[in-house]
Amino acid sequence: MTDANTPPSRGRILVVDDQRNMRATTALLLRAEQYTVFEAATGEEALAHLAGGSMDLLLTDLKMEPMDGLTLLRRALEVAPRLQVIMMTAFGSIESAVEAMRLGAYDYVTKPFKESELRYRVERALERARLLRDVDNLATDFNQRHGLSALVGRSAAMRDLTTRLMRVAQSDATVLIQGESGTGKELVARALHAHSRRKGRSFVPVNCAAISETLLESELFGHAKGAFTGAVKARRGLFEEADGGTLFIDEVTETSPTFQSKLLRALQEGEVRRVGESTALRVDVRTVAATNRDIELEVREKRFRQDLYYRLNVVTLRVPPLRERLEDVPALAEHFLERANARSPNPRRLSAAAVTHLMGYAFPGNVRELENLVEQAAALAEGDELLPEDFPLRQERLAPVPGASSMVSLEGQVSPAAGASTGPTLAQVVEDAERRAIAQSLERHGVDLARVADELGVSSTTLWRKMKRLNLRPPSEASRE
Repeated sequence: MTDANTPPSRGRILVVDDQRNMRATTALLLRAEQYTVFEAATGEEALAHLAGGSMDLLLTDLKMEPMDGLTLLRRALEVAPRLQVIMMTAFGSIESAVEAMRLGAYDYVTKPFKESELRYRVERALERARLLRDVDNLATDFNQRHGLSALVGRSAAMRDLTTRLMRVAQSDATVLIQGESGTGKELVARALHAHSRRKGRSFVPVNCAAISETLLESELFGHAKGAFTGAVKARRGLFEEADGGTLFIDEVTETSPTFQSKLLRALQEGEVRRVGESTALRVDVRTVAATNRDIELEVREKRFRQDLYYRLNVVTLRVPPLRERLEDVPALAEHFLERANARSPNPRRLSAAAVTHLMGYAFPGNVRELENLVEQAAALAEGDELLPEDFPLRQERLAPVPGASSMVSLEGQVSPAAGASTGPTLAQVVEDAERRAIAQSLERHGVDLARVADELGVSSTTLWRKMKRLNLRPPSEASRE
C-alpha cells in the first residue's frame, strides 16, 4: 500500500544495462525524481518486465550481451508499440544510435552523461508518452460516444470508407450508400450522422422495402385528418420528424417512379406537403439514401429516375462485402462474441481453428451472417471454446487469392490458405491476415512505403518492422533479382 505522504509516480521507467553499477546509479537518479523505476540486467529480463506490465519508457544500453540494445528495441516495440525508448550509447557509437532512432527509438544519450541531460531527455520522452496516451483516450471516448467504433475493422477497405465518411460528415451533402445486404449500411449512416453538425438532432430511418407503396408517401410526408380511410387524425411525416437532423432512406430503389418524383421534389425544394393538404412545410433535413442494388443499372433499365439518382448521388460511400475484407473477420467475430457473452451466463471464447474456419468462407450474407453465426454458436456450443464444428457453413468456400504469391517477393513460404486443416494458432491466423493486407497494399503502391503505411494505419517504422518479420518486399525490388 502506498503511503499517503508518498508523492505520486511521474512515470514508469525500465532501466536495462548489463553493468550493475551503471544500472543502479541511473535508477537511483531517476527514483530521486519521483519516477517508478524497474531494473533489468539483460534484454530477456527486460522483455519479461514489458510482457508483465505497462511501462512508459525504456532506457537501455546499446552494447549488451547476449541481446544488444537494437535487438531489444525491435522486440520491445513489437510488444508495446507506444513505448518510448531512449538508447544509452558510448560516444563512438553515434551511428548505432541514429540507427536506433530510425527503428523507432525516441532519443539517445551518450555516456558518460550529465544528470541534467538525462533528466531533460527522460522528461521529454515521458511527456510524449502522456500526449499519445491522451490522444488514444480521447479517440476511444470519441468513437464510443459518436458511433464510429461500431464500424469494426482495420482493413484497407474499411479505412478508405471511414476516411471518406469523416471527410463528408461535416457537410450537408446528400450521401448515397451502396453495398450488398448485410454489410452494415445503416451503421454507416448512423456514424455519418454522429460525426455531423446535426448529431444533437434526430436520426430517422425508414426502410422503403418494408412499407407498402400506398403507405410510404404518408409515412414520409405525413397526412391530414380524413385524407384517406383510417386517417382519424393528422400525422407528421418522417421528413418533419427529422427536421434539423438526418433522414435515412434505406432501399430507395424499391420505390415506384411515381413516388420517386415526389421524393425528388421534396429534396430539391426542401419542403413537403402532407397527403390531403395543399400547404407546403419547410424542412431542414440532411438526406442519406442506401441501396443494395446496382442503381446505375436500375437507371439504365428505366426502373429508377435518372434525375433522382443524380440528386441522391452527390457523394457515394461504398460499404465493402465481407469477402473483400476477410482480415477483419477475427475482430468482427470477437466483437460479436463479446456482445453475446454479455447476455449469457456461460461466456465463450473463440479457438484459433474456428477463426481459420471462418476466414475461409465467402460470407454471402456478409457481416449480418457472421453475427448470426457467432450468436448461434455461443448459444448452442457444448464447451466453453468455440470450435469449427460450432459454425456450420454453407459451401461458399473461398479459393486462394488470385496472384497472391506474385504480389510480393516472399523469402519464406506463404502461410497455409485459410480453411486448411493445419491447426494454426491464433497468432498465425492474425499473421496471415497481416501478410495479406500488406501484400495487397504493396501491390497497389509498390515502393511508396509512406502511402502503404498511411493506407494500413501504421507508422513507417512499424510497417518496416512487419515487412521484415513477414519477409515481404515491394514488387519492384523483387523484379530486380
